[in-house]
Amino acid sequence: MINLDNILANCQNGDRKAQKELYDYYGPMLLAICRRYVKEQDDAEDVFIQAFYKIFSNISRFKSEGSFEGWMKRIMINESLMFLRQRKNFHLTLDHTNIKQADPYSVVDAMSYEELLSLLNELPDGYRTVFNLYVIEGYKHREIAEELNISINTSKSQLIQAKKKMQELIKKKHKLNVDRHGR
Repeated sequence: MINLDNILANCQNGDRKAQKELYDYYGPMLLAICRRYVKEQDDAEDVFIQAFYKIFSNISRFKSEGSFEGWMKRIMINESLMFLRQRKNFHLTLDHTNIKQADPYSVVDAMSYEELLSLLNELPDGYRTVFNLYVIEGYKHREIAEELNISINTSKSQLIQAKKKMQELIKKKHKLNVDRHGR
């Protein structure tokens, strides 16, 4: 366990050792955030490094008025979204046919993080981004709409379609496992 207050104060004074401690402690969690938004590992790592640069460049502006971890997560998410907009021709896929709420599928509980990440990476960028923001990060549709410059209804539609697609992918994966293992 690290003494975050001490490390934060030292980082704000430009202490390289404290920066390394912060990077080592939070790096895996923050890289995982980038990986949820950016499909390619190399691209996710580039976004991660750029976001950490912004964290260290702006750490003196953090005023301890909220969660430091939350502040860093927000920077990671913003950098990931910026990457999607700038380099990936980020487009939301709109398909209003057969929109209905996806049913929960219990196989998810038995899946590893890597298996879920792999399935998430099969989603189109728009579905994956809205899914991450809503389901994993806890954003509201209004916040997603503002962040992505889309309508609230588009955000809702993207989420419904993402859940539907994830359900199809999970069922397909589960069927393959059942066929393979005879269970």
